[in-house]
Amino acid sequence: MSAETYRDAWGIPHLRAATAGELARAQGRVTARDRAWQLEVERHRAQGTSASFLGPGALSWDRLARRARLADTARRCFAALEDKDPETAAWVREYTDGVNEGLAACDAPEFARTGLAPGRWEPWTPLAVWLATHILFAGFPAKLWREHITAHLGPDAVALFATDGPGTAGSNGWLVSGERTVTGHAIVAGDPHRFIEEPGVYQQIHLSCPEFDVVGLAVPGVPGIAHFGHTGTVAWAITNAMADYQDLYRERLRRTGAGVEALGPDGTWHRAARHTETIHVAGEDSVEVEVIETDRGPVIAGGPEGLDDGTPAALSLRYPPRVTADLGFGALLPLLRARRVADVDRALDAWAEPVNVVQAADTEGGMLHRVAGRVPVRATANRLRPVPAWEPGHEWTGWHTPPRAGLTDGVAVMANQRGPATPLGVEFAPPHRADRIAALLAGKERWSAADMPALHTDTHLASAGPLLDLVTALDGLSPGAAALRDRLLAWDRHMDADSADAAAYAAVRGAVVRHLAAHPALAPAAVPPAYPEVLQPWLALVPRIAYALEHLLRAEDPYDIDRAEAVRAALEEVAAEPPAGTWGDTHRLAPWRALPDTSGSPEPGLSGDHDCVLCTSAVPGLTDRAARGPAARYVWDLADRRRSGWVVPHGASGVPGSPHHRDQQPLWLGGELAPVVTDFDRLTKETDD
Repeated sequence: MSAETYRDAWGIPHLRAATAGELARAQGRVTARDRAWQLEVERHRAQGTSASFLGPGALSWDRLARRARLADTARRCFAALEDKDPETAAWVREYTDGVNEGLAACDAPEFARTGLAPGRWEPWTPLAVWLATHILFAGFPAKLWREHITAHLGPDAVALFATDGPGTAGSNGWLVSGERTVTGHAIVAGDPHRFIEEPGVYQQIHLSCPEFDVVGLAVPGVPGIAHFGHTGTVAWAITNAMADYQDLYRERLRRTGAGVEALGPDGTWHRAARHTETIHVAGEDSVEVEVIETDRGPVIAGGPEGLDDGTPAALSLRYPPRVTADLGFGALLPLLRARRVADVDRALDAWAEPVNVVQAADTEGGMLHRVAGRVPVRATANRLRPVPAWEPGHEWTGWHTPPRAGLTDGVAVMANQRGPATPLGVEFAPPHRADRIAALLAGKERWSAADMPALHTDTHLASAGPLLDLVTALDGLSPGAAALRDRLLAWDRHMDADSADAAAYAAVRGAVVRHLAAHPALAPAAVPPAYPEVLQPWLALVPRIAYALEHLLRAEDPYDIDRAEAVRAALEEVAAEPPAGTWGDTHRLAPWRALPDTSGSPEPGLSGDHDCVLCTSAVPGLTDRAARGPAARYVWDLADRRRSGWVVPHGASGVPGSPHHRDQQPLWLGGELAPVVTDFDRLTKETDD
């Protein structure tokens, strides 16, 4: 037997093979069949060639990918993997061979629509896809925001605006020990929050061979199951640790007859690596990009002549895989082979990027709650803002030991809040999601896997408190605004899609954000520095105010801003022109697609909000549409894997017109899970490869 492919009722692939290598090849093949267009898009993004078919809108990303040396770093990491871990390198090669076999036979309609043909995957391509997916995950552009807001409002503004930024991915996760379940065995559950894409960023899959039998959520284009998996005897899951592990350096560069030099911390000018690359842009002329790398790292913005607006600046990026030639792929096979928590723990010692908080449990009662990943030891200033490359004291001097934590009353909750990763980070998510999950779990003594979707879909919005406190104190309102005030104060603070009161609250909140952004004290910060477009979401004032709103409304001295008057004006504004419907009428899913959707199907309305456990993130003051949300949900039952469940926002297939392209969306919207099936006798056989 080489490999067999089976499908369940939701079209989820279940693969069986004689060896791990044959299974990796089969995983590559079936991923190419189900997600051919997605794989092509991800390959181009990783190589910095997406503008060649997506046009000028993708040019800023391609520039960053080229200048940050993503593909070159992936090549280096794969070469090091071949040297240090040839078994894993061979396994990755099998996967890419399978991808190429699958792409050769694919019939995804997007290729005909764009006139493209699938490109060839190299053995290092999965590493490049992983790196491109996560290079912005740690939010290094937040250092530019801190510098920007400090220049306009002073250093105290940094803490005032510190919150989960608009480009940061997060997640919920919780571990309930056997002492708190009806079966006596642990449950691991949660949902990763990412930008919602179609096809989805996670692929439900079952991988079985004599060495291991694992179900989980794979990243299309990457072999194995990295983030969320269940082997039958041990299960694991992750959230973003919110660690800071990437540094920005201000560089002094000069041109010489031989190329470019950078001023080092020793006071000496050092030769920088330099070459030019050409980016092809669909419908426009090709663009040349200068690629410069100093002793700190690749220059991602500016150059010897400064930024595009002439500002004298250049920024280099230092990130662990570029320094170590290690992306942590050595952890992937040991994770698949894990049988106990101790196995997961040892595997994660090889984890590199992104830095995660991990929870795991096994059938023998073992539990794990730890940080995994590589965070450099360096000066505090490096973590806060760009630091001068020409000054000593900003070098990396080692690696932090990843922290560990325990459980409280048989439960551990992770939702990007301050927790075990606190020593490694600067900004964390507000505590509302974590506190709400913990409170809900405390409300019941014994839990089952079937109980967990109620936590996934909780819509209580604790962050509404500061705004509603100000609303309470208002007087002298017009009759309409007074009625709106009374209505908001009677609201149950749940952001349900069918709630007109939630829509009214969101309208007032958005108006408050806009009023604050227009205030003379804050308005100057609305003009961001001339950094590349791909970094601008971190520098936009309105989203920053939106996500820091409760801090701004509670601060003792908010720059002489009369917050009560801002709330009053917002209340009067909304009372004069109230929203016509419910929260779900405007809070609609806004998935990212490489090509425009031609189906004509309206996007669904959503419950939830940024600080709800059901984290469907709008940008108050800018849009009610949600581009981010639960990219999957899972419940791993350690008593019986067959009682586990999972769901994704769309479906298992990335092929438009497939019956499994969007068939899970009703489950996802309704807070339901598809059952995890692992018995091959209950599956439909598709192929013998």
